Amino acid sequence: MKDLSYGNEGKLILKFAIPMLLGNIFQQMYNIVDSIVVGKYIGKAALAAVGTSGPIIFLLVSFIIGVTMGFTIVVSQFFGAKQLDNVKKAINTLYIFMFFTSIVVSVGGIMLSGFIFRVIDLDPAIVPDAMLFLNIFLSGLIFLFGYNGTSAILRGLGDSKTPLYFLIGSVGLNIILDLIFVPVLHWGVAGVAFATVISEACAFITQIIYLNRYHKVVKFSFRDLSFDREIFMKSIWIGLPTGLQQTFVAAGMVALYWIVNQFGVDANAAYSAAGRIDSLRQGSVRPS
Repeated sequence: MKDLSYGNEGKLILKFAIPMLLGNIFQQMYNIVDSIVVGKYIGKAALAAVGTSGPIIFLLVSFIIGVTMGFTIVVSQFFGAKQLDNVKKAINTLYIFMFFTSIVVSVGGIMLSGFIFRVIDLDPAIVPDAMLFLNIFLSGLIFLFGYNGTSAILRGLGDSKTPLYFLIGSVGLNIILDLIFVPVLHWGVAGVAFATVISEACAFITQIIYLNRYHKVVKFSFRDLSFDREIFMKSIWIGLPTGLQQTFVAAGMVALYWIVNQFGVDANAAYSAAGRIDSLRQGSVRPS
């Protein structure tokens, strides 16, 4: 934890922002390596399938991930006011919110995946691979939400370094698993999806184990979880604009893929590859 209410404001903000910037770079480099593995060892059709799934995933999770920013702000307000009891209530409320929303989004996304790909006119030849990747990814959504929720809590407590360390470990594991599941075991698109889910699960589980053992405030326990309606409403109200903004951005990305899909698989694969490189300048929620 780091109390950002004392000290030189400029230095504090810079030290807090640098790990977040580095985390974004590591995240996008993973996406690029992931695309290289898919394109080289599976083919352009697989690259198009995985590339198309990315914006769909972003659309499904963007609102929830955006809303967690509200919890980050509320946690930071309580922490700055030294109200540690309310900090714990906000943390517990966020975990409960993320747990149930991850189930809803996972089930809803899996049920609607075929319909979504038809709406955006994805080439029927690559729809099975796209659905396979998307459904496997969504089945492990609870780990993505759990990791992002915990990272949001830590940032609210002034700690942007710890999320970076776990992100680096997750990205490294993901790349290793990609290279095992795809070129060695020949699992194809499913291997890429499983690599992502496993790395996210490991990041979240090790994050919780570490925090339960060494952190003074963030302690995850099913027995101690409680929901505070007032804190929840306050967090949602603060995070709602960010969630809506993220959703509109995601919807725009999906619309672009609908346009690109009119030109076939080759155009889709090329657009997906270029998009991964372009992501270095803009950043995004981890889609694959």
